[in-house]
Amino acid sequence: MNKQRVLVDMDEVIADPMGAMIGWYNGKYNAAIDFELALGGSWIRIFPEEHREMILERLLSPGFFRHLPVMKNSVDVLREINKRYELYIVSAAMEFPNSLKDKLEWLLENFPFLTWRQLILCGDKGPVQGDFMIDDHVKNLQHFNGKKYLFTSAHNLDITGYDRLNNWEEVADVFLNDNTTTVK
Repeated sequence: MNKQRVLVDMDEVIADPMGAMIGWYNGKYNAAIDFELALGGSWIRIFPEEHREMILERLLSPGFFRHLPVMKNSVDVLREINKRYELYIVSAAMEFPNSLKDKLEWLLENFPFLTWRQLILCGDKGPVQGDFMIDDHVKNLQHFNGKKYLFTSAHNLDITGYDRLNNWEEVADVFLNDNTTTVK
């Protein structure tokens, strides 16, 4: 029997680049962050306009994506999903070219049960297809042919029209209970 294919995004789903950047920024400036500015766009907008170029430079720098915090419970839930499904991590890595090596090393270190064959580091997720996709960006879900799940992040709180997963406990409820979602 063929397993159903689950595609999972990396940034803001299993890795926390926004949290890492906020931690770094607060250590440097100890400034208030306005999460409302992220709605409908990039979380980079939560930072004061005069610092956004510096934030982008940090995102483009080697090593930023190598040491990101892991989203709570994602390792345990993905380990179980990996046993029951055909699991792939799909991450857009071309926008930040230095992230390619960082993301590969981060994934292999933090999710040692995954093989390199399960890691898709790409530019456009459009050609990648499966039965389910979990992503924080609607642009990656729009043309997906399977069941779409929007993973909650500061930048997508105002988006409707998608089944939403707010955390990894909810992912476990959907994919690991006895009444697992089936493709229609």
